[in-house]
Amino acid sequence: MLYSAFEFGYAAMTPARLAAGFGAKFWRSPLNPMADTWVARASAAALDVFENATRRYPKPEWEIVATTIGDLSVPVTIETALDKPFCKLLRFRRDELALARAGTRTPDPAVLIIAPLSGHYATLLRGTVEAMLPTHDVYITDWRNARNVPVSAGRFDLNDYVDYLIDFLRHIGPSTHAMAVCQPGPALLAAAALMAEDEDPCRPASMTIMGSPIDARRSPTVPNLLAQERPFEWFERNMIYTTPAPYPGVMRRVYPGFVQLYSFLSMNHDRHLNAHYDYFNHLVEGDGDNADKHRKFYDEYLSVLDLTEEFYLQTIRDVFKEFALAEGGFMHHGRRVKPEAITDIALMTVEGENDDISGIGQTQAAHDLCVNIPHSMKIDHIQPGVGHYGVFNGSRWRNEIQPRVDAFIREHDHAARPALAHAAE
Repeated sequence: MLYSAFEFGYAAMTPARLAAGFGAKFWRSPLNPMADTWVARASAAALDVFENATRRYPKPEWEIVATTIGDLSVPVTIETALDKPFCKLLRFRRDELALARAGTRTPDPAVLIIAPLSGHYATLLRGTVEAMLPTHDVYITDWRNARNVPVSAGRFDLNDYVDYLIDFLRHIGPSTHAMAVCQPGPALLAAAALMAEDEDPCRPASMTIMGSPIDARRSPTVPNLLAQERPFEWFERNMIYTTPAPYPGVMRRVYPGFVQLYSFLSMNHDRHLNAHYDYFNHLVEGDGDNADKHRKFYDEYLSVLDLTEEFYLQTIRDVFKEFALAEGGFMHHGRRVKPEAITDIALMTVEGENDDISGIGQTQAAHDLCVNIPHSMKIDHIQPGVGHYGVFNGSRWRNEIQPRVDAFIREHDHAARPALAHAAE
């Protein structure tokens, strides 16, 4: 009922939203003799804020058409490398002729960026991709909105998520480096452990795990405490709803993106209210640059997707309530995942000092689980002065974190392995 009520409310607001849009144009029109007055600017700004607060935010575009290597602009084409029901593997292919002109003759390391499936689209990692593109062959997981996946496509849970990562790594090939941002850390660690135990030649050469709940018991944050305090049945009763028509996934049980968005906003409601108040003032003052920055951020932040019921509930149970991976009891299709089986996959963990989603120590726990990775192949980095978002986006990411990640990947690229040598034969 909640999903249908949400859709009804959106439809009911449409006339008011359209009227607000026309009203804002009226007050800003050069034909309006009052356009330059404070009353007109304030009225237009208020109507603009209302329209943006009540409209639907579609999936954002990547808007990546080139990258810069040295002084040369290299065109980038976004391709679908592998298409699966719940996710597309995208490749940001850099123009080979331009790469040659830039002096890039040796192939750059292939990097699989694993975007979180936790409410936002993979485009939230646009800044992550942009920073990696000059020196890497970049792939990313582009998760689909569950409400758009027909019920005939079947279920999708955390085990399927791990299977997808294994399929993607095999598709890209040996010596791929994997980077998990936030939520997918446990899934990447599980995939790497399974592939290592099987001596899969396509197991990643390195793992970079960033701001991730490997062990959510450490430095618990508000979301962690909520998951621990509420009984599992509470999440089943209050967080899962049926997708209504006319979406392709009609009748699919999902954790709606708008419910997740409410959780995001309520955690920092004062910050978001102040941001919109500042946006109103920027519009009144004619500060187009800051107004554009606000719109660009919230066009991304307010665009959300639905998660399948089974994926959401299994993640709540295994990662945030039972701590299955940290406790050594994480099962993948009836098989116990053994992080201790990893011996030749380099591991880097990255945490933000002020992370209010994954507290300090939650990501570092990966080092304690991967006891058989040599010390020389492990590194941990805590970035001062950044929160969760700053771990993978923004100036600190570009100028301080990404260079360390790049150096780590370069150091462990093309590592010699008996399995790879055997595969080459």
